[in-house]
Amino acid sequence: MAQYISFAPNVEVNGQTILAFVNGIPAFKSTMVGILAKHGLEDLSSEAWYLQEKWLNAFKEIGEVYGSNTLFAIGKVIPEHAIFPPEINNLESALNAIDVAYNMNHRNGEIGYYKMINFQSDLRLAIIECRNPYPSDFDRGIITTMARRFKPVDSIIVDVKLDENKPTRKNGAEGCTYHVTW
Repeated sequence: MAQYISFAPNVEVNGQTILAFVNGIPAFKSTMVGILAKHGLEDLSSEAWYLQEKWLNAFKEIGEVYGSNTLFAIGKVIPEHAIFPPEINNLESALNAIDVAYNMNHRNGEIGYYKMINFQSDLRLAIIECRNPYPSDFDRGIITTMARRFKPVDSIIVDVKLDENKPTRKNGAEGCTYHVTW
């Protein structure tokens, strides 16, 4: 299964991202710290870089023990506290910025991507392809928060759905496709 398997053995993720994961759900902070420590991620520093595979192993345990809703919740908190440059001021630029942020927080080899395949403001539809080793529900959470935060003012509801008519990481593919409507 492509979820939880790094695309390259030396890929690293920065500590700031892992700390956002730890601090994102305060009620589970000690649990998250314990799971990360179990997988070799201790004494985290926002300035340091850590092997992605260790973080993916922690994700896998969280998914197995706490389920997909927890992975979705963790994904939602990652961008909730992020600061965005002023040019990211609408939904289209925000959804494109996911890949920029992803690249800023990963290094050393093939990391994958978040790619906007289609954006049609008149139909209120965006299609995003995510090719990375993170859990599908985590990606859905990231996209959901970005879409909610930057949706047009005349939109009330944002919906992000996994396209199950295409290959998904949940069934062994290296990526997933999401439909965003607002």
